[in-house]
Amino acid sequence: MNTADRDTIAEATEPIVENSSTNRKQPFPQGFLDTISTGWAERPETLPAARAQAPYAARRRAAVSAAFPGKRLVIEAGSLKQRSNDTDYVFRAHSAFAHLTGWASDAEPDSVLVFDPTDAGHDVTLYFRERADRTTTEFYADATIGEFWIGPRPALAGVAADLGVATDHLAAFEAADGDLTLDDAELARFLSELRLVKDEFEIAEMRRAVEITAAGFDDIIRALPQAVEHARGERVVEGVFHRRAREDGNGEGYDTIAASGPHACYLHWTRNDGALVPGNLILVDAGVEADSLYTADITRTLPVSGTFTEVQRRVYETVREAADAAFAAARVGVPFREVHGAAMTVIAERTAEWGLLPVTAEEALDADAGGQHRRYMVHGTSHHLGIDVHDCAQARREMYYDGLLEPGMVFTIEPGLYFQIDDLTVPAEYRGIGVRIEDDILMTADGPVNLSAGIPRTADDVEAWIRRVQQG
Repeated sequence: MNTADRDTIAEATEPIVENSSTNRKQPFPQGFLDTISTGWAERPETLPAARAQAPYAARRRAAVSAAFPGKRLVIEAGSLKQRSNDTDYVFRAHSAFAHLTGWASDAEPDSVLVFDPTDAGHDVTLYFRERADRTTTEFYADATIGEFWIGPRPALAGVAADLGVATDHLAAFEAADGDLTLDDAELARFLSELRLVKDEFEIAEMRRAVEITAAGFDDIIRALPQAVEHARGERVVEGVFHRRAREDGNGEGYDTIAASGPHACYLHWTRNDGALVPGNLILVDAGVEADSLYTADITRTLPVSGTFTEVQRRVYETVREAADAAFAAARVGVPFREVHGAAMTVIAERTAEWGLLPVTAEEALDADAGGQHRRYMVHGTSHHLGIDVHDCAQARREMYYDGLLEPGMVFTIEPGLYFQIDDLTVPAEYRGIGVRIEDDILMTADGPVNLSAGIPRTADDVEAWIRRVQQG
């Protein structure tokens, strides 16, 4: 029985009205109603041990409590979102809720984390819709939350033990005047900035996400010959990565970009409906989201035939040079924006050397009158990464772009060069080439660590990687 059938039954006493939501419902016969609550085995109510993330989430809640004394805080997980008619998108809790509770891919829709102020700080309670007893109509008649439809749901005591937080039934929660919610700018900013420095659990989860993503890129390379044979080879690439993400993680952290040939020049190409042509490149920007919701964000640009052409290699190695310069610039105490500046210096110098700029590299790098090289790399070089692919997005500028690098920060380095197919400012041999190299970087007291360094990066290593994987 699929999701589309979930409204085909109704309680025996429910009147049937012909409209878009009830015209497929059928009443329950009395015999069903008399017997549905009987004949079920007892379910043991054993309490789980606290999950690994629980103590870290508790420390985060303590930081929030200390920052908002006397305030009642209400952090909602969010609700199911309708995809069409009576089908919903897969639920993912709000990142701030997941960060503060440790409830990740298994979080319940409509849950609410509440900080009630006390003289000593806050009493924190997690409210959610508990598992319904099998004697209730919800068990068999509610296709959204009924266990007959969606499988076992959590109980209050089990979640309390699992997450290390007090729990109560959602019906007991009442909103109050003066509640601070995620719509409050100050609270949203604080919760975003709380994620700028990752703890040990978060870093381990991001390493795990990168590890699975690396396996997904191997899968992609194995599938390149199959993708070449398919009219929509980009979908083949997307599909094999999706399988890895779902088998070993929660899914993708964002929509996969599988951009072949000229499509690689479109920064957010996610249609992925193009062909893979031998001799072209394919830019793949993909990241696995672990069950904890922490995600990787990796880009590699691969020659479809296994070997770069001379021009492709020139562009590729320039992008790698820019990435290496950005990595070298990343040091504790350095402003985050200087990572971008280091990469852009290389981009300006090389595009000027190739005769693509109407000015010198020095003039292009002028903060006020320059920027001509940005035509070929319009995006930033780095963003913070974590439970969101663009993490900490509501942090203040002085804490983010102008902030100083600290140990525990995780961010991307992802320069690129993109010469669109109809760009007459570049020679024909460059047109339709798009290259990006993106790695996930952990800042430590001893300097930056490339978490994704195990995924080949140099042109020579990429060619050897393709040969090794495809030859088995």
